[in-house]
Amino acid sequence: VIQYVVDEAREAGIEHFIFVTGRNKAVIEDHFDVQFELYDTLAQRGKDDELARLQRLQPSPGQTSFTRQQVPLGLGHAVWCARELVGDEPFALLLPDMIMQSEKSCMKEMVELYAETGNNIVAVQECDPAEADKYGIVGRGEDTHRGFRITGMVEKPKTGTAPSNLYINGRYILQPEIFGILEGQEKGAGNEIQLTDAMLKLEKQQPFYGCHYQGRTFDCGSPEGFVEANVAFALWRSDINGRMAGVISKLLDEMKPSQQRGAAF
Repeated sequence: VIQYVVDEAREAGIEHFIFVTGRNKAVIEDHFDVQFELYDTLAQRGKDDELARLQRLQPSPGQTSFTRQQVPLGLGHAVWCARELVGDEPFALLLPDMIMQSEKSCMKEMVELYAETGNNIVAVQECDPAEADKYGIVGRGEDTHRGFRITGMVEKPKTGTAPSNLYINGRYILQPEIFGILEGQEKGAGNEIQLTDAMLKLEKQQPFYGCHYQGRTFDCGSPEGFVEANVAFALWRSDINGRMAGVISKLLDEMKPSQQRGAAF
């Protein structure tokens, strides 16, 4: 899943990738390291195409940095943990459990908008207005360039009070002043340090713009979203989509839901 997010960032022109991880997540760092044994095995077996594909995905030396969030105090705290690595520069933030699918990546659209507006960019998508209370929602102001001015943000608004049906989908471009706000370690909903709270304070100092993403988004933090993403990306691939469409169709014909069949755990 994380590889898809890195690929999205790379397509947008991002060159340095910073990962904020927790305990028992060393496998993420290993994933982006050189796998000498695998490279050697592929070379010996003459699998040159597979080897070349892996090497293209491999970050160059110095392109990746890793830091640890020792205590799970929320997204805002995780962002703050990367402050020394980011430094005094604008940065892109991509939540890895949200996977995007489109011809032009979500982050690439955001970078193009940023080139026109500067300041802070938040990617948004439409949701069912009846479900707006499940998301962080933005208020929509005047259109500008390829996006629009954000007039406000609210986390999980009460039913019927949302300023729009545009929800924040897990992609941001933020100015480094956000770290000074997060430095206060103020806790919000869930007794966690919320990024949205910090953005609301930054909004009083700097403009925020919305990038209305039109592609597909999959929440891989849920079992249903993870399965949906796997199916969608299998069908997206020209080399296997025909076979996978047939497999899915066959399974739908053969398998009948059972009220007694529950989860496997």
